[in-house]
Amino acid sequence: MQLTVSKRTPGKKTEIKKIRREGNIPAIFYSQGKAGEEIVVNGIEFNGLVKQVKPGCLSTTVFSLKIGGKEIKALLKDIQYEITTYNVIHLDFIELVENVPVNLNVPLQFTGTVDCIGVKPGGILRPVIRTVKVSCLPKDIPTEFELDVRDLGIRQSRRLSDIKMPPEVRPLSSLSEVAVVVAKR
Repeated sequence: MQLTVSKRTPGKKTEIKKIRREGNIPAIFYSQGKAGEEIVVNGIEFNGLVKQVKPGCLSTTVFSLKIGGKEIKALLKDIQYEITTYNVIHLDFIELVENVPVNLNVPLQFTGTVDCIGVKPGGILRPVIRTVKVSCLPKDIPTEFELDVRDLGIRQSRRLSDIKMPPEVRPLSSLSEVAVVVAKR
């Protein structure tokens, strides 16, 4: 996902309000070993790209930022919303360095929920964990993990160890944790 950004002068609230009035989003870009660089993200472009991202997968989406003629790969580390309108008011990006592992939360998607054996007689599918914290190189970042719940009966569960995780992705969460359970009504 490619975003065009521009540098901005640090600081004043009046400048930040002007940026937001113009439909853009103030942001900070963090590089390893450097102070945060203040930037402006095109609001229309960002909102258009976010609509293309599968729900829940924004934390694993790699953005390509064009800053001063250079193209830099980055992850969205934090997003702030206005309370009443839910408009994006601030973003934090972190640079992805090729050989440096990154820690992130990968969303967990449950497949086969419609055909779940335990739900048909009246059970309720209850997700316990929605994301899995992992460490991997930027080139190996998974967009999501899938966990099939089709054959779960009432009072049965799936653990994080049931996820098919690539060998280059190292889990930071305990794999013995329960990810989803079919509860009795």
